[in-house]
Amino acid sequence: MSQYKIEAGTGQHIGDRQEQQDRAALFTAPKAPGYMMAVLADGMGGRSGGALAAEQVICTAKQIFEGFSPLIDNVEAMLHNIALETHTVIKLSGFSNDKDPHTTMVILVLSPDGTATWGHVGDSRLYRFEGPNFAEHTIDHSYVEKLVAEGKLSRNEAKSHNLSNILLNALGSSTDSPAVSIGRHTGLQAGDSFLLCSDGLWHYFTEDELGAAIAMNKPRDAAEMLITKTRKRAEGHAADNCTFAIVKLVALPKEAQNYTVKKMRRAV
Repeated sequence: MSQYKIEAGTGQHIGDRQEQQDRAALFTAPKAPGYMMAVLADGMGGRSGGALAAEQVICTAKQIFEGFSPLIDNVEAMLHNIALETHTVIKLSGFSNDKDPHTTMVILVLSPDGTATWGHVGDSRLYRFEGPNFAEHTIDHSYVEKLVAEGKLSRNEAKSHNLSNILLNALGSSTDSPAVSIGRHTGLQAGDSFLLCSDGLWHYFTEDELGAAIAMNKPRDAAEMLITKTRKRAEGHAADNCTFAIVKLVALPKEAQNYTVKKMRRAV
């Protein structure tokens, strides 16, 4: 039995844009007790097309997760299905013929057996922390990241590159099926945490800063702190929408753990 509880929350700021085109949400699954999902999307496209594309990610994820049954369904397959269905809907609808509406996607699913599974498309990221310590983050599907991988650009140069917003993979952006990158971590324990965020957040922080903010605060307080610092650091730079979801695994009080053990012993 897991010796932790889940604390989660979302944060969002419009930045200096006229419209909020990011979306984030947290879900549980009625047919899968103990499972939870965090989902985030960063939409792009004229005349509200980006906002509608991002909203489609949320709607599709919610609908598919509501029907998820761990006895017959696979989490990784579900993540691929969410991406493909969202991509198809965006391409077919065209959202009133808006110019090239498309969106990123990053989704985290926690299972009651202590497994975290995630999938992403585009440059919205998932960060994983162990306590305040950075463990890993997803690799952006972007032109700049490709240059870094090829050794043509350093990591520091990539941060300020003028083509950093060019994506090589996004939902709704091509006729091909989207490429979903999948990650997994087992053996989750109290102190672990996850951050899903759009580039409007991660551009302004180091991994250590993000890990410390999340480890030292409840999700709501961490959200307020990150938004405040983002606004300050982005001042004068035409700040993008900033959206994120925080998921923390928090140790159960000793009383709750002892009660659970006693209850199990009585049952035996």
